[in-house]
Amino acid sequence: MAKAATVDWFKRFRAGCCSIGLKAEDKLAALDEAATNMVKGKALDSSALEEVVKVLRGREARATTGVGMGVAISHVAMPGIDQALCSLSLHPEGLDWSAVDGAPVHIVFLVLRPEMSTPNYDPEDHIDMMRWIAGLAREADFRAFALQATKRSELVELLREMQPEQAS
Repeated sequence: MAKAATVDWFKRFRAGCCSIGLKAEDKLAALDEAATNMVKGKALDSSALEEVVKVLRGREARATTGVGMGVAISHVAMPGIDQALCSLSLHPEGLDWSAVDGAPVHIVFLVLRPEMSTPNYDPEDHIDMMRWIAGLAREADFRAFALQATKRSELVELLREMQPEQAS
């Protein structure tokens, strides 16, 4: 029997890119703030911020990324990046996100991905990572523990703890 290898999707979330206290007053401002945090966390170059915000807002205009249960998963393809860039942010008061269940959003995943396969980006692995994120959104324990975080590093640690194992 093959030894299980740990999947490292949590490593795509840098604490410096995450937030335990988004201050935005609406979903578009929250997306802007989350993208700005990715620049501050040095995952995203500042020269790309305007385009990232434009793409995120365009995606949200087509259909809500509020998946229900207080979670939004904003996921877009971005020209000019060679790997998936991720953040997890909390909005303690919650925001109207036009979520599928009508509930306010408190937990925001932001996932930027390359437009095509690169040496640092495997689309098949990315699909599995997105399934994992969607599963976290449905997991009551994940949501409860995330909302109790008092430091950004605690969010990344929670993601590490929720990381699945896969056969090697």
